[in-house]
Formats: sequence, structure tokens, C-alpha cells
Amino acid sequence: MSTTKKKLLGVLKGARLERPPMWLMRQAGRYLPEYRALRAEKGGFLALATDPDAAAEVTLQPIRRFGFDGAILFSDILMVPWALGQDLSFGVGEGPKLEPPLVDATLSSLERAPERLEPVYGTVRRVAAALPSETTFLGFAGSPWTVATYMVAGRGSKDQGETRRFAYRDEAAFGEIIDAIVGLTVEYLARQIEAGVEAVQLFDSWAGSLSPQQFERWVVAPNAAIVARLRERCPGVPVIGFPKGAGGKLPAYARETGVDAVGLDETVDPHWAHASLPEGLPVQGNLDPLLLIAGGEALDASVDDILFALRDRPHVFNLGHGIDQHTPIAHVERLIAWVRG
Repeated sequence: MSTTKKKLLGVLKGARLERPPMWLMRQAGRYLPEYRALRAEKGGFLALATDPDAAAEVTLQPIRRFGFDGAILFSDILMVPWALGQDLSFGVGEGPKLEPPLVDATLSSLERAPERLEPVYGTVRRVAAALPSETTFLGFAGSPWTVATYMVAGRGSKDQGETRRFAYRDEAAFGEIIDAIVGLTVEYLARQIEAGVEAVQLFDSWAGSLSPQQFERWVVAPNAAIVARLRERCPGVPVIGFPKGAGGKLPAYARETGVDAVGLDETVDPHWAHASLPEGLPVQGNLDPLLLIAGGEALDASVDDILFALRDRPHVFNLGHGIDQHTPIAHVERLIAWVRG
């Protein structure tokens, strides 16, 4: 399939369009009634994510409803630690939980279970066979630092303090965890690509919590390793890096990781990003998800500002983070109509 018809894939490979293609992070999720119904039927997130037929249906729901230019695989960044041998659960009203947390256990004590990733590849094959020919299929994985924060603490946290202390206290042990995540992530993304995804995104949701030196060590270096190894194995497949909270470290991240495109979170001034990032590098973003909930003229004005700021480089319109479950569907429809002119 030529990238001319697949607008999103073309932009990720450097094309500049008058109106950017678009997709939204977490576009398959709880703001959609059809998603809520299917999740209730399956009885929980993990049951939904590991059922290839159900996960494929969730992936396709926002494409059918909105006609986005990209479909993002429905899964979770914690599939990798689950495959590395930690037990994964999603409690009602709670965040995900990994057992045993590696602050109390060693990596070598875990029994790897790569077969836990097989349902994801089944989902990819089903979606790839069902997507419209003009829709780009995006796979993803969590970046090593963010995944490691959950593996060490066993859960999410506001400041990732437990993992940051662990990394300072025992750099060698933490480096082993990072290396294990890098190795499995390369395999995981390559298998997604072999099954049918056309580009991948690396989510580093907690990149903003690190000092500059730690950012280089635990964000830039591991992501650069993934990009280099993935490029050898799957040449020509674009990689989007999304280091949320990187701020002023974003240009260095873009240069040093070798990603093909950079996602901007909602705190990044798109005018600054255009002036500071490597010339011609595709960017993705970066509307505030809360503004999408608010809607109205402020939404339209912010969209216009983003479009104007990034008009002279390849641009994929997206949110600065995931769509909120309370987002009105009418606001999403308004956003799509405004971006597409």
C-alpha cells in the first residue's frame, strides 16, 4: 500500500500536508459507549486485552465511528513486564498492580512467560485484515524507564520516587531491568510489525520525573537502543517517540534516540517545538485533553494555534496525552471537523 493513500504513514515518513492526518491517544476507551458495553461483557481490562477478537473490535470502534487516519492497537504498556514474569492485575477502581515488585525481589527470580504476548499478535492480525485501506495501523510499547517504574514499585506513583531511589542506590541492578525491557520490547514490536502494524509508538509517560543526567541514562539511551535494533530488524517502519514531560530535553531526545517522529505533550509550546526540533522531523500533538472536554471557542482557537505553529513541518494532529473518559463525543466530532477544515 502506497503511503500516498495512507496519509498518516506518509507524514511519519516526512510528507507535509495542508491538513494533517489525525488520531487520538486512547481513542479506543471509556468515553465510547460501545467500548464500555464490551468491557462490561468481558468482565475486566485484562480479559478484554487478551481476547484477540474483543481487542480487535475495540481497536476498530473509533475508526468506524470517527474515521481517524490511524488505528492504535488496543493493549497496555504492562504486557511486557507480564511477559517478563510478573503477575499483572487490574483492580476495580484501582490502577494496575504487578507482583512481586522488584524493589523486594530480583529480576532473576521471575519466570519469563513470552507466550502471554501471543494474543496481542492475534489482535494485530485481525485488525490488519479489517482496517480500511487508507488507515495506518499503529502498534506500541512502553518505553523502558516508564515500564521499569511499574516493575520496581509494583504500581503507579505520582513522582516515581521508589524507582528513582532504586536506580540511584543500585545502578547495576536497575540497568539489568532496563536491559531486559529493551530486549523484550524489540522482540514485541518486531512481532507486532510482522503481524501487520505499519508504525510504532514508544510511550514514556514518566520521562519528566528524571534529572538531566538520569534522563540521558534511562530515557535516551534505552530508547536509542530500541530504535537502532528495530531499524535493523524492520527497516523502513517509522518509530514515534513520546517522552511526556521532557520539556527542554526534547530536542536532545529527538537527536539522540533516532526516532522518526516526536510526540509533544500538552505542556510543550508548539511554536518553540518547531523552532527547536531538527528541521523536517515529523511531530505529533498536542492539544490539551482537558480542553477537548471543555470544548467551545477555546478548543477551536487552540487547534488553530497548533496547526499554524506546525504548518511548515510534517505534522500528525493528536492530543498531548490520552483522551479522558469524560470527553463528550460531540467535542471529538467538532475537533475532527475543525482539523479537517
